[in-house]
Amino acid sequence: MSVNSFEHRHSAHCESGVMSSMLRHYGLDISEPMVFGLSSALTFAYLPFIKMGGMPLVAYRSMPKSIIKNIQKNLNVKMKLETFSKKEKGQARLDELLEEGKIVGAQTSVYWLPYFPDEMRFHFNAHNLLVYGKEGDNYHVSDPVFENPVVCDQASLSKARFVKGALAPKGLLYYPTDVPKEIDLKPIIKKSIKKTAKSMLGTPVPIAGLKGMKYLAKSISKLKSKDKRYAKLYLGHIVRMQEEIGTGGAGFRYLYASFLQEASTIYDNDQTLKEAADMFLEVGDNFRDFALMIAKSIKSKEPIDYKKISEKLTSIADQETKVYEKLLEFTGK
Repeated sequence: MSVNSFEHRHSAHCESGVMSSMLRHYGLDISEPMVFGLSSALTFAYLPFIKMGGMPLVAYRSMPKSIIKNIQKNLNVKMKLETFSKKEKGQARLDELLEEGKIVGAQTSVYWLPYFPDEMRFHFNAHNLLVYGKEGDNYHVSDPVFENPVVCDQASLSKARFVKGALAPKGLLYYPTDVPKEIDLKPIIKKSIKKTAKSMLGTPVPIAGLKGMKYLAKSISKLKSKDKRYAKLYLGHIVRMQEEIGTGGAGFRYLYASFLQEASTIYDNDQTLKEAADMFLEVGDNFRDFALMIAKSIKSKEPIDYKKISEKLTSIADQETKVYEKLLEFTGK
């Protein structure tokens, strides 16, 4: 495939952006927000038993690879996912697929991708990108978080694909083998919206959904009794997980709002979906305010008001509850 025949698009999030670009290339024109919404990727989880940099994992979307797998299932797209035990086999397979003219999705570590600025490089092993060509020892890469296509040398890409640690990619490559050209999105939209709303409202465990959000709020209120240095690191970690991993808490809410706006047009400007989209934009704004509140508190010489920060997150959870309750009113007629 000529590298000039692939159209790169800048996206909000890596996995949904890769899937949108990939499906569009293979004939199914579907937006990134629609991919994100139809995969029911919006969620929340506070996982104190899983550590990132010694701090609890805070997730604002479903687990890595879930967007790929759910889109495959919900849109009846046939996908091939391949992992490798040896780096040499993974590299050879990527080259083979490119020779066949395929564009290929890959899971990588941000830290080892040389085109990332130093200040953006950290050990996150679930970053997705598209490889669409190779010239010499350089790969042509469509990285959704960059405005333009980039080039990555063979050694760096191989290292990024086979890094060890949490969420180790194991050289994951993925590509479609059959893509339907036309799909009736209405029933899939309705099913996906109901699934997201019900899972956020009714999760049986206290660490997930809106319960997880309130659980995190309670943990923040308890920081007053902790070591001050640890407390600041903990709060800073929350901001980083929200604003720097993927699109973050606010960004995912904005992305879902875009999905609801697009879905409303498919349903003849459905008022319930339009109202829910507007409500999600407000939730996103409040998540940004929450992050700003933490950042200012950490930098301030004044004592940190943990109670105020905790109450802010609790209020966001209450606000988001109303959005999901609104979505359950959607009839899809």
